Amino acid sequence: AAGEAPAESPQKPKGPVGPISMRDLIDAGMHFDHRTKRWNPKMRPYIYGTRSGIHIIDLQQTLPLFRKAYRFISEVVGHGHHVLFVGTKKQAQEIVAEEAGRASMHYVNTRWLGGTLTNYDTIKKSLDRLKDTERRQADGSFADLKKKEQLKIEKERERIEKNLLGIKQMTALPGALFVVDPENEENAVREARRLGIPVVALLDTNCDPDLADYPVPGNDDAMRSIRLVTAKIADACIEGQARRREYAAGKHDKTDDFVAAPSTGSGPPVEYAARRGRGGGPPRGGRRRPEDSGR
Repeated sequence: AAGEAPAESPQKPKGPVGPISMRDLIDAGMHFDHRTKRWNPKMRPYIYGTRSGIHIIDLQQTLPLFRKAYRFISEVVGHGHHVLFVGTKKQAQEIVAEEAGRASMHYVNTRWLGGTLTNYDTIKKSLDRLKDTERRQADGSFADLKKKEQLKIEKERERIEKNLLGIKQMTALPGALFVVDPENEENAVREARRLGIPVVALLDTNCDPDLADYPVPGNDDAMRSIRLVTAKIADACIEGQARRREYAAGKHDKTDDFVAAPSTGSGPPVEYAARRGRGGGPPRGGRRRPEDSGR
């Protein structure tokens, strides 16, 4: 109609869009991995062979595992939870921030602070101090403090913002973690498993696949492969948000999407589809209580 502002077009992802294909995986170099000296024997089932002393990942296995992880993430978000993106290695930092932001999800891309999940109440207090400082700077009350006190508070604000910027608006534990290189993010994975929060992970041959509930074997060092997987996980989150709106409007039945599984514990309640052929039981490392709730 005349006089109305044009509707904003959705922000286009910088990564690949649409259903994942074998060509996408190959073009991103997902099959190239570490030298054969650097590997975890548990990754043997996912290795196709070697070439010039380098392991080649079997993409015929990666493809269905990737699609399974995609569907799970979409379901988690569709049922009202959020996904925490974690990638602190240099190659992943910018990508993780961009794609998590595109999907309106939270992220950690600089340094994982111990207790980010298991001691979230303390982390939240730091975030509250950060927000309070920003409020005082905005309303002018910050100027009433002595210069030395201002410098001290500003230094603390910068420190908190550097490490916690990506979870600044997070008000509850996530429904799932997406991790780039669980070997590098072992503290994040350990905390998630302790709380029973499912982990979706891009991992290569030096990682332990048993630490991820939804492993995606592939090159976790090259920016192209990190971009591919992270962008598709962000797409799954966006798809889940659309599904959530359908649920709210009564256009879709939640029970059509899940293989339900009983679970209890300190993380947010999520129903789990069967994973890795082990049935639909709760993830390893924790239990859920039905009364717990998340975003």
